[in-house]
Amino acid sequence: MRRLVYCIAATLDGFLAGPDGADPTGPDGFWPIADDYLKHLAAELPETLPAQARSALGITDEGTRFDTVLEGRRSYETGLRAGLTDAYPHLRHLVFSRTMTESPDPAVELVATDPVEKARELKSAAGKDIWLLGGSELAGALYPEIDQLIVKLSPLTLGTGLPHFSPTTPFTPRTWELTEHTVLQSGAAFLTYERGGAV
Repeated sequence: MRRLVYCIAATLDGFLAGPDGADPTGPDGFWPIADDYLKHLAAELPETLPAQARSALGITDEGTRFDTVLEGRRSYETGLRAGLTDAYPHLRHLVFSRTMTESPDPAVELVATDPVEKARELKSAAGKDIWLLGGSELAGALYPEIDQLIVKLSPLTLGTGLPHFSPTTPFTPRTWELTEHTVLQSGAAFLTYERGGAV
């Protein structure tokens, strides 16, 4: 069975973006991207790089982990504001929204139904693992379905910002087992956790 993998960037104080939710790595962003971080992504998680970055880095490898990406509307709209109707044309791209009625890109599938139901349907189908890109509201809705966490931990603090899971996520403590870790010279760390049991 395919796994749902929440692969997400994180600050040391547990945020994925600033309070406004804007792209922290964009032209006006505050999130530094070190060379060794980018090289590690290109080597280990090439599917998670958007098309423009893949093109700039000469990446044609489709990757071995993911063939599908799930994204919430607000996260998707961040890309739209940058002129990207489909940042991940190399993946099946699903955007969850109850307010968008027409996809800006024919390759991007809009999903207005229950995210948990859709995730279960995708997990039971053949294919590679499913990348949960975010944002925090979709991650909160899919919290019970997440099988693996890949935390791209940056040596950065924000003070406040958007958490990994929406504050409306039900209080459900759960343990996670660290199965892989890579610490880079720049201070960034890639931490992979498998879902454990409920506490």
